Amino acid sequence: MRSDTGRSRRTSLGEVARSLGVRITYAPMPAGMIGYYNPLEQRVYADIRCTPDEKCSVIAHELGHVHHGHTCDLGADSPIERQADAYAARLLIEPVEYARAERLYSGDVHAIADELCVTVDLVQAFQSLVLARFGERTYASGRRVS
Repeated sequence: MRSDTGRSRRTSLGEVARSLGVRITYAPMPAGMIGYYNPLEQRVYADIRCTPDEKCSVIAHELGHVHHGHTCDLGADSPIERQADAYAARLLIEPVEYARAERLYSGDVHAIADELCVTVDLVQAFQSLVLARFGERTYASGRRVS
């Protein structure tokens, strides 16, 4: 039972891009690359060969770079990559829907990602960068979700 949220969020990514003053382009990427932000062109790129869920997650991540004003690549484990991941996770994953999926699939990140129409990497970013657990309570960005 996949959520309809993924499809509706994909639609809103275009609106987010417009509000940030960038355009989204799908094109074949070089090996090992699935997306990037080019600040000189004011354009976010995603690999056209990605699945719809991957494209959505990649675009959201790249929009995170735009939102935070990142203009260079500092490597995959850099703080700016974590910041872009957190932005993408907040943009695409609704905390209440995440909590429902987590209960439904007993924490299986692959099933949760499929249910929420995002990548496993984005679910893991949501878990590590957005969620805060205090005893039996879980919060995401200041909101209690369980």
